[in-house]
Amino acid sequence: MITHHIKQFVSRVASPLAHSLPISGELSWRNPVLRGGAVLFLILALASCSVDIPQNASQSDSLPHITPDYSSTVIPPNIAPLNFQILDEADAYVTRIFGEQGDDIIVEGKEVQIAVDKWHSLLNANRGGTLQVDVFLKRSDAWMQCQTLSMEVAEEDIDEWISYRLIEPSYVDYEQISINQRNLTNFDEQVIYSNQPLSDGDKGQCVNCHNYRNYNRSNEWQMHVRETFGGTVIVQNGKAQKVNLKTDSTRSAGVYPAWHPTENLIAYSVNSTGQVFHTRDPQKIEVIDFGSDLVLYDIDRNRVFTVSALADEYESFPAWSPDGSTLYYTSAHYVQKSDNIDAELDSAYESLKYNICKRRFNPKTMQFTVADTVFNARQMGKSASLPRISPNGKYLLFGLADYGNFHIWHKSSDLWVMNLETDSIYALKEANSEETESYHTWSSNGRWIIYSSRRDDGNYTRPYICYFDKNGTAHKPFVLPQKSTKFYQQLFKSFNVPEFMVQPVTISRRQLLKTVRGEAHPVSFAGSASDSSSSSSQLSIPEIKNQIRY
Repeated sequence: MITHHIKQFVSRVASPLAHSLPISGELSWRNPVLRGGAVLFLILALASCSVDIPQNASQSDSLPHITPDYSSTVIPPNIAPLNFQILDEADAYVTRIFGEQGDDIIVEGKEVQIAVDKWHSLLNANRGGTLQVDVFLKRSDAWMQCQTLSMEVAEEDIDEWISYRLIEPSYVDYEQISINQRNLTNFDEQVIYSNQPLSDGDKGQCVNCHNYRNYNRSNEWQMHVRETFGGTVIVQNGKAQKVNLKTDSTRSAGVYPAWHPTENLIAYSVNSTGQVFHTRDPQKIEVIDFGSDLVLYDIDRNRVFTVSALADEYESFPAWSPDGSTLYYTSAHYVQKSDNIDAELDSAYESLKYNICKRRFNPKTMQFTVADTVFNARQMGKSASLPRISPNGKYLLFGLADYGNFHIWHKSSDLWVMNLETDSIYALKEANSEETESYHTWSSNGRWIIYSSRRDDGNYTRPYICYFDKNGTAHKPFVLPQKSTKFYQQLFKSFNVPEFMVQPVTISRRQLLKTVRGEAHPVSFAGSASDSSSSSSQLSIPEIKNQIRY
């Protein structure tokens, strides 16, 4: 359909241009007549490609079937277009996306791919409002309009960048792993680091545990390299260095990291992990901690302290409070009963149930208090993992499953929250599914949560985003939007450890490869950072029975 305004413009310019086109002369864009002709050509082309909204369509009593499913979600006002595929069979398709303000977006075809500029214009016009989607299906020369889908547009933006690890969901093969970053406002994706250039046959490497200081505001981050060229790569001031965090006095090199928000310190758990393969359980694999401790790395002085190295406590997954005054982590109490802990836990892995603990920290003395239990998951017959504190310090987000600490393999794993002001504990029902939810983190404004979910097929983890409102309620999540509507059907990789960033990583892959190829600098051991004189009660157990909402 050619609109009235286009018709008027064409009628004004078509006749003069037709008579003024040159028979000879310079055929150049500098020629004003040719410029005018090109403009006319583009106008006519665009006009001929415009789409009519079907008139007199009958009304269906059913919603359209689309994938990904974006209906009834709350979306950021700066998110990339939510392209989708219509699954209903028809001879022709027309989709109209509209709000109370702004210009409608009309797309023809089964694959609904939306222009980025038009999408952002519509989102901005309806910030804090609602977008609606009408899908028209043509069958046997008759049009039918499906019930209208809707999406709420939040007031609050989402951080512009995320990063994640792409990896096949296998158990022994890590020859093709990369850490990538993605702009959430469009579809731009870049590789931060890939292990392939330095992998040679069975001399491969596993890259993992990318982690940022303050959402990468100052371009400070770290990642681990395992196996060949092993070490921890730390990036600061545009430069990268590789260190070996293993000492004779610590269990292992650093594993799960947490940057201190104000001091040049990183807390790590040091873990001795292994894999057990199930023969009948559909969960396939169990990753087990056979022992784990906490350490603190002082970057400026290149030294490591132990925070906790209790033989009967398995500590992991540290996370700082936003002000850096408190270190949260998970801890399971287990008393070894034999000389072979590996064989013992191969069959007793379900007895490992982790609570969430905390230690207060004094950066002036570099000392931690002894541990207090924040959430006693074991009392519920459950096990907690990955504590994450919201940017305003009010909410503790964590995973909860039947047992263990590596919940990415556990179908029972769901997202839960503890309100640290009221001590109330509740599941994020809208965010959870029948499959695994894991590896969660907050946006820098605390209004968005991104996490890995296996809800699509039970095998591959995909990044899902949900809105967390000011009342502490999670809303229906949506999968990370992609340009191709068939992207997740065609990519045979899992998204692992999604992390929000306010700006992208800028150091070059060439520089990272050079650093990884070089030697890892050893660190020195500086003793214990645990203050045994603290009055805090060691692993005190709070009463939680009346605080849990299901």
